[in-house]
Amino acid sequence: MPIDDPVKRRIARYHLLEKSVCRKCGALNPVKANKCRRCRSKDLRPKRRELTK
Repeated sequence: MPIDDPVKRRIARYHLLEKSVCRKCGALNPVKANKCRRCRSKDLRPKRRELTK
């Protein structure tokens, strides 16, 4: 079901896509995190925000 309201779309985007992913264990972390919550590694990358083909 698509979201038409721009405010709700922004909120959904923030909660679904604005995350960091640990390269070592794959855990999802907050964007502001410096270390992984699961394995304490500092090797984090931003989650991809576009679909790849």
